[in-house]
Parts: sequence; structure tokens; C-alpha cells
Amino acid sequence: MGAIAMPPLDVPTRDRRLLLVVDAPSLLHRSHHARMHTRITDRSGRPAWALEGMVRQILDVIDGFAPDAVIFGLDDRTSSVRRDFYPDYKAGRAEKHPDLVDQLERAGALLDALGLATLTPPGLEADDVNASGAAWAGRNGWDCIIITSDRDAFAHISDHTRVLRVIDGGIAGSPLLTPKRLFAMYGVAAERYLEYAALRGDASDNLPGVTGIGEKGAAALLEHAGPMATVWADIEHNEGLAVIAALDSWAEETGARRIGASVVRRLAAPGARERYDFNVRLMGGQDDLDLGLTPDVPGSPGLLPLDPERISKVVGFLNVEATTSLALRVLSGDPSFGRTLSRP
Repeated sequence: MGAIAMPPLDVPTRDRRLLLVVDAPSLLHRSHHARMHTRITDRSGRPAWALEGMVRQILDVIDGFAPDAVIFGLDDRTSSVRRDFYPDYKAGRAEKHPDLVDQLERAGALLDALGLATLTPPGLEADDVNASGAAWAGRNGWDCIIITSDRDAFAHISDHTRVLRVIDGGIAGSPLLTPKRLFAMYGVAAERYLEYAALRGDASDNLPGVTGIGEKGAAALLEHAGPMATVWADIEHNEGLAVIAALDSWAEETGARRIGASVVRRLAAPGARERYDFNVRLMGGQDDLDLGLTPDVPGSPGLLPLDPERISKVVGFLNVEATTSLALRVLSGDPSFGRTLSRP
């Protein structure tokens, strides 16, 4: 196959340093399903198509955004605080293919050997690394881009954090979500997204939403009567009259159907507040993890560039020459390795 040219990513202009936070399990899952037909194996003969696909995607992102530091979040596959709290968390998902499980378990060692920073928080998930990466960037005056296919990360979008949501078109076809774009998609301000998700629920995590409050109702409620702390207080102390007035005023101005009374009735129903609070607790990422990043210490894990010999050995073990060549150019910062590559 001939040389490929990836369309330019929508790269934001910046005058601050950039942290790339990668949801490694998310990319591995998508790469497994998209590339399983290739049956790529590493030099030991073990399945490697998901690992190679993840590496290839990350190389494209690093090449496009030129981050100053990269950290990969991994799930603790031995324990789960969320599942201990809610045994049905993520129940109903299909059992993972053994070849995917094998590659999920090897991903951390591969990335560590390459010299990139990884974090597997005990009892937690890559989602929590996403949250902590965004918080770290905010505290340290950095920008942040989270790479994931998980909508939970939308709660971390801000003026300094964007989310590159990986979808079926791969990295080049994935949207870079900002507060403005998030609002255009859902009609919800970025700082209200967690509240929106808690009202709506998340079927993929087996978390029902508040009964009778769908996506459109949740968005209208938060935009015209929120935040939810104000909504709950009005329902408790004022029978929801201010919420009804705000939603009905919006309906009158726009010609939309009046939903104020029905929304308040559903929020005031037994169990509604408990369901909302439960979802916030499960969906909210822990944002105070120690990422172990020391960006002012040369040679620290996660900082670029990386050692060419290490790149050649580790990525070369995946047994795809084009990916090794791309990794050498992108991760070493040496353009002499060339830019014209073909996919396997």
C-alpha cells in the first residue's frame, strides 16, 4: 500500500505547556475490535494488534499536538472501589475476548519500558487519571488534552482542558471537544456536564438516570434553572416553583412544550434525589491522584523526546516496521527517520 497522509488535526494554538492524558484501555478496546482481522503478533508470537493500534494512534496524536508530557491511565484490573460500592457497576457488558485481556495486561509494561509515564491507581480506573490530569494541568498552568472514547471525560472540559474523543474514524476523524463544541452537541455548559450525565444516566455503566428526565429535559433544566444544587434547594424549600417558572418562561420564549411542572414532579418523586446523588458519586472521577509527573526534571518518565535505542527495541518488538519507524521519528524528535510511511 502506498504512503498515507493523515489530515491535519484541529490543533489549538497555545502559549502554555501541554499535557496529554491517554485513556489506554479505551484505545486498546477500540484497536482490538478495529484491527483484530490483522492478527498482528509480536516477536514472541503473542497477539499485538490492539497494542500496536494504540501505539499508532498515540504516535499520530503526539505528532499532531507536540505535547510536553504524556501520561497513560490504566484500570486496576484486580480491584474496583466502584464495584465494591455498587456490585452491578458495568454489569451486562460482554465478556472481554481473551486476546484483548492479554493485551490489556501487557500494556503497562510496554509503555513503562518505552519510557512513557503510566498510572494504575489502586481500585480505580483510567477515568480517574483523566480527572487528575485535568486538575493537575489547571493547578500548574498547563493545557491538557484527554484522549479517550469515554463520555465521562466530558466533565473535565474547560478553558484549559479539551477532549479528543476517539470515534470510528480514528484519530484523524475524531472531534476535539472544547466548552463551545460541547455546548453545541448537548446544550450543556462544560461545568454542568457531570450533573447532566447523572440526570441522564449511563447505560454502558449500568447506571439508570432519574426516571422521566431524558437528555433534552436535563439540558433544558440545567441551562435555565440550574445548577442542580439550586434546583434541589428550590424543590425542597419552595415546592419547585422557581424551577417551574424558569422552564415555563423558556418554553414561552421558544415555543417549546411546557415541561416545568412535570420535571419538578419527577425530581420530587421518591428516590429521584438518591439516584442523582448515586450517579454523581459513581461517575465523578477522583481528581487528586499523584501523577508522579516531574516535568522540570530531565529524563523523567513521560517527558519527550525518548531514547532512540529504547524506542527501536520496545516498539520493534511489536513487529510492525512502519510503526517502529514512525515511533523513532515522533518520539525521538529526530526527523531523519523519515515521514513517509505505509500501514501494515
